[in-house]
Amino acid sequence: MVDGTQAQTSSDLAASLEDAGLLETRSRIGSAWIAGDARFAVTDPATGTEIARVADLSAKDAGRAVGVAHAAFEGWSVSLPQERARVLHAWYRAMIAHREDLARIMTAEQGKPISESRGEIDYAASFLEFYAEEARRPNIEGVTSHLKDAEVELWREPVGVAALVTPWNFPSAMITRKAAAAIAAGCTTVVHPSAETPLSALALAELARRVGLPDGVFNVVTGDAAEIVGAWTEDARVRALSFTGSTEIGRLLYRQSADTVKRLVLELGGHAPFLVFADADMDRAVDEAVKAKFATTGQDCLGANRFFVERSVYETFCEKFAAATRALTLGPGCDDPDLGPLMNERAVAKQEDHVADALERGARLLCGGARDAQGPLFYQPTVLADVAPDAKILHEETFGPVAAIAPFDTEAEALERANATEYGLVAYLHTQDPRRIYRASRALQFGMVAVNRTKVTGAPIPFGGMKQSGLAREGARYGLEAFTDIKYVCRDWA
Repeated sequence: MVDGTQAQTSSDLAASLEDAGLLETRSRIGSAWIAGDARFAVTDPATGTEIARVADLSAKDAGRAVGVAHAAFEGWSVSLPQERARVLHAWYRAMIAHREDLARIMTAEQGKPISESRGEIDYAASFLEFYAEEARRPNIEGVTSHLKDAEVELWREPVGVAALVTPWNFPSAMITRKAAAAIAAGCTTVVHPSAETPLSALALAELARRVGLPDGVFNVVTGDAAEIVGAWTEDARVRALSFTGSTEIGRLLYRQSADTVKRLVLELGGHAPFLVFADADMDRAVDEAVKAKFATTGQDCLGANRFFVERSVYETFCEKFAAATRALTLGPGCDDPDLGPLMNERAVAKQEDHVADALERGARLLCGGARDAQGPLFYQPTVLADVAPDAKILHEETFGPVAAIAPFDTEAEALERANATEYGLVAYLHTQDPRRIYRASRALQFGMVAVNRTKVTGAPIPFGGMKQSGLAREGARYGLEAFTDIKYVCRDWA
């Protein structure tokens, strides 16, 4: 952590923005920007250079943010649906208007290629637009009464203050997917972004301020996650907690939230299987495999980690996939390559460990397999074939640009191996047999199944997994459920 009292930002990043006011380094609590007494450094993973020093707030500040949000809830919870819709639409338009600046900030702090950052801004903004419309939906449901002379109604009411804890791999979309639903439902929010990518969250807070979101509805508190989020899990005024991140941290937050019985939304690890049957369109399967593995440089909970290919087409797939992987470009995100740097040294070390372990167990290295000369956080896109069943990479989420391929002989074997994991977020299936599509889609123990394609996410669909990939769903109308309580009213007019 870096001590200091004045905001300090990279002049190079600020100069690259059309609107330098979006490069904010102070936390937002209520109507105030809070600098705090200390700061921490945010660095560009491509170069290792410091790009900003951001407010390092305390548990006391976290409690203050909850108090502000709790006070704001009284008014926001009874605001008219059309008022919530209006401000969410305005926030959406502001994001689209500042798309390029928001993307540049994201690439600077996260490292992803600039075209991917632009795509994420569009994706993030889509949640504001979608939930602006959901805010208008009637929330009273009539039920046929089971009692004579009684009227029965069900009301959906906002739960209160919602704590939103977001990761570094999608620093804008993970915030809007949570915040838009909570705010549309009538909740107020306290947000803790990853300390590695706080600038995107603070830019969103600045845009929310500009479009007139009432003070206290969207608060952003930066600093140490254990201190800030720990304060929120203990605070009974926080009625819901939504977290995206590792399964390990999700379990911790689950335990910490038990004493205050919070409503939980947990979007956790992935470890997705990618199944290729002999009747698949091979060129399409290879193209989709590249997308499923290497988007966001493999740092995606939806990223394919385990590739199982029917033996009769196994070598063909391996050759084509390795060739396509060798053609990918690697470099700083601002140059818009196919892959950028990894987020930190821990991520690179995990790639090295998984590759070394697989090779020791007999895997073939088809391409990559080492750090790249461009910098310490660059790892070459890597393909491993003939990966042994007991290799680490088939049992642990790699979260990087390493693909592990193994053959299978029967449909039953493929499905068994795909399901042999504690995770259950998404599975990818490539086959042209409609009966197999049905059987496999039913048998795969995953919350989402992508058939002959990779992209499946979006604001209108319920995003989430089974088993230890999490609880509840985000997106769609289901995304509102965690932020509302059902009140049953039984009324007699006599």
